Amino acid sequence: MDRADKVDIFGVEIQNTTLSELVDNLEESLARGRFCKVFTPNTEIVMAAKKSESLKAELNKGTHVIPDGIGLIYGAKMRGITLKERVTGYDTSMELLRIADQNKYGLYLLGGREGIAEEAKRQLQKDYPGIRVTGCHHGYFKGSHTGYGFTPQEQEIIKEIKDSGTDILFVGFGFPRQEIWINTHGENLGVKVAIGNGGVIDILAGQARRAPDIFIKLGLEWFYRLVTNPSRIKRQVVLPLFLVEVALNGKSIHKISKEDKQ
Repeated sequence: MDRADKVDIFGVEIQNTTLSELVDNLEESLARGRFCKVFTPNTEIVMAAKKSESLKAELNKGTHVIPDGIGLIYGAKMRGITLKERVTGYDTSMELLRIADQNKYGLYLLGGREGIAEEAKRQLQKDYPGIRVTGCHHGYFKGSHTGYGFTPQEQEIIKEIKDSGTDILFVGFGFPRQEIWINTHGENLGVKVAIGNGGVIDILAGQARRAPDIFIKLGLEWFYRLVTNPSRIKRQVVLPLFLVEVALNGKSIHKISKEDKQ
């Protein structure tokens, strides 16, 4: 099996990394004040990007585009490429909370329904007393992520983040809204790390649960979600479709060569 720094999966450039390696990079970015963006595509997201050049481009603007989906690991293996491990947005977010707690970094929570980010803030202040929670706001506002660029409400949120001394920004709008918003405004916010992490804010607020560890270790988190929420069947069917397309398309997954990067 070959390993590569980046692997192209249907045009999405996935970083071949481990959680430990990623955390080292994020700690360095925080220490040096170097802005970086973390995007967390799973199989479903890659399949959506496969059909859209604009969505693909949004993902590929990320500093760290990590393999958050067991299907990506299996698909790469089918093509003789080893992705080191599945690196989830949830685990990355938990590591960022640990780092923030230890270093008194400022964290801003942006996303979820009205009241969710506020509850997540309360829980974080209890569980991570070293974190400076610099602010929070729900994700249901008109802005760049919904096709309304630079509305007064959006500009107010941008100013609040910029003026608050935020180091780490959690954006939980879901794909592709969170990626679009981070790509549009990230470099103007004064933050050091921005991560699009979907439902993490809901989990922090106690409004959603992650799969039990045994399902995660067996790569069956998707199955747990399906059993506990059968309405997800239309979304979960993407995994077998992805693997079929990988099997049939010899160019579906490949290492990114030096020539590709130039």
